[in-house]
Formats: sequence, structure tokens, C-alpha cells
Amino acid sequence: MSSTKDGGTPSHNTPMDVECATPKESLNDRDESIEPGKDVANVVEVVTDLDNDVSLPMNWPLGKKVFNVAVPSLLGFVISFGSSIYAPAVPDVMRAFKVSETIATVPLTTYVLGLAFGPMLSAPISEIFGRLGTYRFTVPISALFTLGARFSPNIAALCILRFFAGFFGGAPLPVAAGTAADMFRAQEFAIAGSFLLYFPFLGPAIGPVVGGFATQYNGWKWSQYVLTITMIVAWIPAFFLEETYLKIILARRKEKVEAVQAAEKQAKPPAKTLLFGILFITLLRPAKMLVYEPIVTFLSIYVAFGFAVIFTFFSSVPYVFGLVYHFDRGNNGLVFLSIALGCTLALPTCIILDRVKYQKAYRKTPGKVPPELRLWPAMCGAFGLPLSLFWFAWTARSDVHWIVPIIAMVPFAWGNLCIYVSTSLYLIDTYAALTAASAIAANGLLRYVFGGTFPLFTIQMYEKLGIGWATSLLGFVSLVMLPIPWVLYALGPKIRGASHFETR
Repeated sequence: MSSTKDGGTPSHNTPMDVECATPKESLNDRDESIEPGKDVANVVEVVTDLDNDVSLPMNWPLGKKVFNVAVPSLLGFVISFGSSIYAPAVPDVMRAFKVSETIATVPLTTYVLGLAFGPMLSAPISEIFGRLGTYRFTVPISALFTLGARFSPNIAALCILRFFAGFFGGAPLPVAAGTAADMFRAQEFAIAGSFLLYFPFLGPAIGPVVGGFATQYNGWKWSQYVLTITMIVAWIPAFFLEETYLKIILARRKEKVEAVQAAEKQAKPPAKTLLFGILFITLLRPAKMLVYEPIVTFLSIYVAFGFAVIFTFFSSVPYVFGLVYHFDRGNNGLVFLSIALGCTLALPTCIILDRVKYQKAYRKTPGKVPPELRLWPAMCGAFGLPLSLFWFAWTARSDVHWIVPIIAMVPFAWGNLCIYVSTSLYLIDTYAALTAASAIAANGLLRYVFGGTFPLFTIQMYEKLGIGWATSLLGFVSLVMLPIPWVLYALGPKIRGASHFETR
């Protein structure tokens, strides 16, 4: 059923908000959520004016906010970069372990599946140690598993070590959204959110470029060396971040007040209750929403398909450009710069459309903007996917210059990121805080499962159907899915009204 913003579940009242902390109009809107079971008077003893206390994240100077968003964005870039840097190493792994191409691709899949399940760590770590705990504790563990992967004695060990590298590396990814929501109000969140979502999409585009040259002359192990080094370099700035999770900030302040400290001990939920809540939000509710919530179901499938095609390129690009244009491994990696260009073009597209559509409506009626206005980038970007795939399908041939199919990949990357950013903001605006967390979790789980599994059958598909029809098959699927954001834009209010979950 629909509910007003004030009637919804506050964004800071449980540990699960790290999945997707919904930005609020005012810090004072968060009073009741700072400590479950507490009345506002106890909070005011520690902070008298939440909207004007400059020590709180929502009131920080812009430069400080930018730094505290930039570092998590960098971590997101490096962790996602780790998924694709392995792709050019597949031929070397085939020779080293004497396995088929499909088996040699499995370590790419296991890393991506690790990213899918890694966010399960986010909620308990953030609840105990805050946002910084997730950034500081999980990334070095991921780096250790990555380094261990370089010493793998067989393909099974490589698959397992890559999975755990992705599992621990994936934990900070959803926390970054919570960090941004801690610092930016709803009308400001689109810009910060767009940047945060841009870098995890840029990472897979840059990975093959670096991995191609790193492995071409030095073998597959250097893909893991380079990834380990970049993880450590990106992790070091995390020690200069400040905590942004309001609940943790105020809890630490309250520790200095004996009376409040005694009250806090009574209010803490039993460990079993907390664990059950975490499991429910991170596992059960997302699965339920995928099945019973049409908005979540269709958007998750759409976003997951786009993400899967990006990962399909990791196998299809070396196949196509090696077979047709005789590119070597390094040049195959350079092809992915077109994906990076498309993602970069999507960023201003999302920001401009947000200002023209959402912000304009917000200035007229603050707090009463329909979430469907967040869908404009997705509605535009949806045309980029089929255009790109059909263009690529029938120009990747020897009588057409190689630059033509490379340029064809740009609109796909542009449209794909427009869809992802737009639909993520739409889910955040549509559902109450904890429900939005589950919706985003469902979206992420399906996205990484699709992304990890598609490369396993890409080459077989291209060998059986040919370059033109294999890519066209993906184009036809994208054409079928194109109306999804348009339908939600038109019928969204009616669909939200029939939801079984709490909506805004």
C-alpha cells in the first residue's frame, strides 16, 4: 500500500539500510530512526540541531562530501575491474591447466558470483563497525585471495580463490550507496548516485584493456598481480575517510553520556533477532520481491540482461575481432574503450535529464514528486541497446572497417548505464527504506548471476549461429524489453498502488 514519506520506515533504523539508504529531505526527519526504542529527547542530549550541526555528514562542506564519495567510488571501480581483468587470461589458463575454454572461463564466473553474494557481509559489518568497517576490513581480505589465486596449482583452486576474492570485494559495493545517502538529500542524490553507479560499470570496461597487455607478454598470473596491487592502492585512502552512518556517529557520542549509555544497553536487540533480520532483508525479502513484485521483477530482468551482455562481450569481442580483423590480445582489450566511452556519455545524460525532469518538478512541489520522473534516462537509453546490437551484428565483417563495430558498442554502454542508474533511483524513490534495500538487493543478485553465467556459453552461441545472428538474438531480446521503462512510466502509479510492499 502507498504511504507518505513520514509514514515510511526510516532509512537509519536497522542495519540493512546499507543496501540502499534512502536520502531524506532533512536530518530532523531521521530523529525517530537514530535509535530504535528511544525517544527524540535522548538524541537531543547529544545533538541539539541535526540540520545545522556541521559535524554531521549531511551538513559537511561539499569538498569533504566529494572526497567521501570518491574513495568508495574508486573501490567500486577496482572491485568491478577485477571481474574482467581475468578475461584476456583465458587462453593462458587453458594452456597452463590443460582445460577447455569453457572451464577456463569459470574463474571469471565465480568472481562475479562472489560479487553477487558479497553484500551479505555489508549489513552486519556496517551495523557493528559502521560504513568504514566494511571498506577497511573486506578489501584487504579480497586482495589476499586475489594474490593467492596467482599461486593456484590447478583450475579448481583458481575458481575457489576467485570466488572468495569477489565475495569479500563485493561487500563494499552496496555500502557506497548508503554513504552517499548519508551525505546528500533527496534532491541532491541523483548526481552523487550517478557517479557511484558509473564507476562499477566503468571497471569492467577498463579491465580487459589492462588485462590484455598484462597477460599478452607475462602470462595469466599477471592479471592477478595487477589486480592485487590496484586493490591495495585503492584501499589506502579508506583510512582517511570519516564515518557517515548517523546511527554509529550518535551511538559513539552517547557512549560519553552515562545515563544514555545505560538506556542503550536495554534497547539493543538480541543477537538472534538481529541475525534473523539481516538474513530476512538480505535473502528472503529480495527473493520474494523478485517473484511477487512486478516492478522489481521486470526491472531486475532488464538490468540483469544488459549487464550480462556486457560480460558476453568479454568472450565475443576476442572471438569476433580475432577471427575477422586478426587483432592480438592487447588490441582486443583496447576495443573495450568504446564501452568506457559509452558509460562516460551516460553520466551527463542521467544528470541532465534529472535536472530537466525531476528537479524541475521538485522545485514546484517539494516532497511530492512522482518516482516515475526518475525513469527518463531509462526510457531514452532503452533505444541504445537494440540499435547497438544490430549495428554490431551486421558490420563486424571483413569488408567493413574495424572501427565501425567498435563504435557500435558505444550506444549499448550508454543505454545500459542510463537504464541502471535510472531504475536504481526509481526503486529507491518507489519503496520505503528497507523495502527499497531489498529491491536493490534483488536487482544486484540477478544482475551478477546473469553476468557471471552468460560468458560460459557465449563462444558456443557464436560458433553455432555466426556473428550476425548470435548478436542479433541479443538484439531481439533487448527489443522485447525496450517498453519496460515506458510502461512503468505510464502505469507506475497504478502498479505501486497494488503493491504488497510498503511504497512511497
